[in-house]
Amino acid sequence: MVLYTNSPPKLGGVPSEARRGGSHKNLPVFAHFFLDFALSGSRFAVREATPPNLGGEFSRCVAILMTAVVLFACTAKKAADQPEGEHVVTVDVTPVLSTSISLKVTSDALLYPLQQAAIVPKISAPVKKFYVDRGSRVRAGQLLAELENQDLAGAVAENKAAYEQAEANYQTVLKATVPEEAQKAEIDVRTAKEVMDQQQRLYQSRQALYKEGAISQKDVNDAQVAFAQARNQYEIAQKHLAIVQSVGGEQSVKAVAAQRDAAKARHENTQVQLNYSRITSPIDGVVTDRPLFAGEMASSGSPIITVMDVSQVIARAHVSQDDARHLKVGDAANLVPTDASALIPAKVMVISPALDPLNTTVEIWVQAANPNGRLKPGTSVRAEMIAETVPSALVIPQAAVLTSPSGNTSVMVIDSENKPHKKPVTLGIRESGNVQITEGLASGERVVTVGAFELAKLEEDVLAKTKVQIQAPKEEDEDE
Repeated sequence: MVLYTNSPPKLGGVPSEARRGGSHKNLPVFAHFFLDFALSGSRFAVREATPPNLGGEFSRCVAILMTAVVLFACTAKKAADQPEGEHVVTVDVTPVLSTSISLKVTSDALLYPLQQAAIVPKISAPVKKFYVDRGSRVRAGQLLAELENQDLAGAVAENKAAYEQAEANYQTVLKATVPEEAQKAEIDVRTAKEVMDQQQRLYQSRQALYKEGAISQKDVNDAQVAFAQARNQYEIAQKHLAIVQSVGGEQSVKAVAAQRDAAKARHENTQVQLNYSRITSPIDGVVTDRPLFAGEMASSGSPIITVMDVSQVIARAHVSQDDARHLKVGDAANLVPTDASALIPAKVMVISPALDPLNTTVEIWVQAANPNGRLKPGTSVRAEMIAETVPSALVIPQAAVLTSPSGNTSVMVIDSENKPHKKPVTLGIRESGNVQITEGLASGERVVTVGAFELAKLEEDVLAKTKVQIQAPKEEDEDE
């Protein structure tokens, strides 16, 4: 605003004592400043000119300034009227909710396939042909590769012929040789008996003639010797028949059977060696590695194909002993991928009965379905294992809990008159910034979240005189 010095404008009825500051000595300092600046403005000259009629404009300015002075004076009076010792603290509050809360054990984990087979050949031979490539899906028993096997095929043919020959010899002995020997022994027995009977009759006849005096004693003795020899031959024939029937036939069969079995074993051994040249998959899965090419030497001890079953994955995590005590096989779990996408439901399958000697932790296996192959073995994930769920628990934010140096826990509760009160509480399950209250609170009570620490520092008598001003939720502020 431009002021003129030729003739100072009238002050619109402002009393001289107001201009001198006599009536505003009790006003705040800033009110004095504004009033003095307004009253002293007429003494500043910017340029000389004939002043226009500024009475109405200047009066409006003074009226606005006076209004401001009155407002400041009222504020100062109100502050002076406030009772001494009463505190007003601005805080954030939240109600005690009755909701579900879960005890979760979380840990970083590494993914492994459900099954894995690093197929190592049992013989050393060049690779003749591969039937699959990396990424091919295979079934259990499917032919994956074949090694050079011409020498093994020749050995199989040779041993097969020897086995067939031994089998034929066995059948011959079993069905022809043994029965023939038994028949011959029976015939020998019958012949020896007939000879013995004949010699016995001759000996008896000569004894009768000798008694009649028809022959000499020598003839009787000769007949007796012949009879004794025939009887010995008969006994020998009987023993041979018994041996053939009981021992001889059985041992002959065993001997040829042993020869047949040995030939069969040699044939099967060479057949197994030939089968080793055909590499088949032991599981259903996908080929994840094939380091060799056709023609290269496959050595026993180094895998030539690796097959993994990734239809399901196993996350192996290590947790502390205290956390492991809360878990059991069959507990529900979730896997959190590194891209923080949707949770993948899983289940606790294995809890190691022993500690890891390197870090004294317990290994936990969490199994999850992987139908589309989204989860890759070797990937790091976050495993959340749900040890316990309380469906209707009293839950408050963790920020509302005050912990004393002795370990006791408490919260600041706001009553219906916005007065704060300190209450001891007992904590339960903690989850994602929230905590379960097992004792000390009721559903619907209001607890202080922001500002609780400042309230806790007040003395009891000061806290009793303190009122809180509840800050509007941030969501409401953003909407406004």
